[in-house]
Parts: sequence; C-alpha cells; structure tokens
Amino acid sequence: MDFGFGAEDEAFRCEVRAWLSSHADASQDRRTWERTLGKAGWIGIGWAESGYGNRTATLTQQVVWAEEYARSGAPARSGHIGEKLLAPTLLAHGTDEQKARFLPPVAAGEELWCQGYSEPGAGSDLAGVRTRATRVGDGTYRISGQKIWTSLAHEADWCFVLARTDPESRRHHGLTFLLVPMDQPGRIEVRPIRQMTGTSEFNEVFFEGAHARADHVVGGEGQGWRVAMSLLGFERGVSTLAQQVGFAQELTSVLRAAVRTGAVADPVVRALLVRQWAELRTMRWNALRTLGGSGDTGAPSVAKLLWAGWHQRLGELAMLVRGAEAAVGPGDWSASAPYELDALQHLFLFSRADTIYGGSDQVQRTIIAERVLGLPREPKGVV
Repeated sequence: MDFGFGAEDEAFRCEVRAWLSSHADASQDRRTWERTLGKAGWIGIGWAESGYGNRTATLTQQVVWAEEYARSGAPARSGHIGEKLLAPTLLAHGTDEQKARFLPPVAAGEELWCQGYSEPGAGSDLAGVRTRATRVGDGTYRISGQKIWTSLAHEADWCFVLARTDPESRRHHGLTFLLVPMDQPGRIEVRPIRQMTGTSEFNEVFFEGAHARADHVVGGEGQGWRVAMSLLGFERGVSTLAQQVGFAQELTSVLRAAVRTGAVADPVVRALLVRQWAELRTMRWNALRTLGGSGDTGAPSVAKLLWAGWHQRLGELAMLVRGAEAAVGPGDWSASAPYELDALQHLFLFSRADTIYGGSDQVQRTIIAERVLGLPREPKGVV
C-alpha cells in the first residue's frame, strides 16, 4: 500500500490537535471522558459509512487521530474495546437489530465493554474454552464458567463471551459468541487481579448461571470460532501506530535517564539505544506497509512478535541505564503507600507480560509456521 499523508490529512491533524489541547484532561473521570469523546463525534470514526458512528474518516485520518491522541496526554480510553473490537465484529457478523441496539451507545460513550475470551486453561490456546452456555426454555442461555485476564471488567456494562454451547464438542467446534450484560448480582462476580506493578487492570470473572438472550448471539449458535477469529483480526491495525507513539515517548524517557546517569557514555549502552530507535522506526514502516491490507495471514503475528520483544527489551534497558537507583522506589515507604513505582519501573515490570498476553510468542510463531510457511502442524498431546 502506498501510504502517505496529504493536505487534507494535515488539516485534519490540526483540527484534532486543537480539539485535544482544549479538551483533554488526564484527571477527568474516564466514563465522563468517553461521553465527551462521543458528544464531539470522535468515537466510531473508523466505522466508515456504517450509519452508526459519528464522523467518518479515511484510513489515513484514523491514523492521524490515533497518533495525536497518543501524543496529547489525554486520559486512557475505557471504551476502546467496544469501539475497536465489538463494533467491527457486529458490522461484519451482527444482525440489523444487534447493530441498532449496541452501536449507538458505544458511539455515544454510554456503554463500556470487556472481552470474555481467556480462561485459566485456555489463554493463548483459545480453542480450549470450557465456559458453558446452555439454552433454556425461556429463550435465554445460562452461562457458567470462569474468564481471566479480562481487561476493564470492573468498569464494563457488557461482555462479549466465547462459550461452549455444544457439551460434546471439542476444540474450535461448538463455540458461540454471546453478548452478556455485566449487571447480574449473584450471577457474575468480578475479582481484580493485583499485578506486580501494584495495579489491577485485569480481572477474573466468574459466571454462575448468568443470563444472555438468544437474540444476542452473534453469527449464529456454534459459529463462535469464526466470529472470534474475525474479531482478533481487528485487534491490530490503526491502534498499532498509536501504540508506537507511546513507545517513542518511553524510549525518549529511557534516553534522558541514560544521559542523566552518565550511562550514555558506555558504547554498549549507546549501541542498545540506537538499536531500539532503529527497530521502532522499522516497526512503524512495517505497520504502514500492512495497514489496510487483507489476506496476509501472518501480518498480525509478525507485528505482535516485533513489538512484544522490542518493548520488553526497552524495559530491561530502562533498568540498565539507571543502575542501582532502579531498585529504589520514588517515595519513602509508608503504610498508606507501601508499593510505589516510577514510570520506568512500571515499564520494566509490566513489559514482562508483553510476550505472553494477546497470544504468546510461541503461539505467534506456530501461526506463522503453519499458516504462512506451510510447515507440518504442531502435534497435539494425547488427552
């Protein structure tokens, strides 16, 4: 794809930058911020001509919006799962009734979503899902099981859940994609998972006979694997370029730390810093090259392998350039604040998970080997 920014894109960039500079406030409540974005028409700009979004924007303008948002210091999004994952999936597989019910509240910033995929025994191996959904006589499903590493489940109004509706099925057969309301006391329990960073972005979610309506099945009963794989294809795209803006800001912070501590005088450290810079530029051009393309089965896996390893190495480099001070927290210990990290310490600890979540490196290499290179399938263990 011959990707570049034209005059209209740069004019759009000026509009975006001006709006964000006058509205973005990192201290703003995230739900309020989602409604602010929706009211101004900034949610759903990638749902081209769907009739359910707000503004419509070209692919290059979507990149502009994502990059400027990342640069602006605006609050972290809590509505991106609904906007970037659920909405494209409904546009591709949902009924007209489902689109009319669920897309407008997402575009308005009124309803937040989480993703019910991973389980304790089915993380990167999504086909091992064991959560069950049973059809009952009143036209609903009863869902029982556990999901884990569920981002923002503690804030979400709805969850799209991959569950097994055929108890005799195995692997990717017999799965169904269900839209499940989270406000079901006694039937859905959310338990935050405290990570070694001290934060709790992820959650365990327990379903104990939770209700889901039959007309909230997306793509048809038993077609969940097809819908789920389609959704995973939406996870990497324009957002990858915005992610790289954040990576560049982190790299700048590491470079400044290296200058401050004098570590930059070490030729080995300088070589590592240059390598990180060069690899980030390469990732950007690769993302631009593949953006908007279709049919490249291995592109998402290659992108995940590239950025996960790069980000993890950046975290290690952040500790290297700081030396012994990297082991000391930013504030004195107190009973009210027993565990504090600065930004680079958080980067190091959080990036340890980069090569695991979103599909581990091993799974990405297997996808490339089997689906791109045509190598023999990995043998499965005897159950």
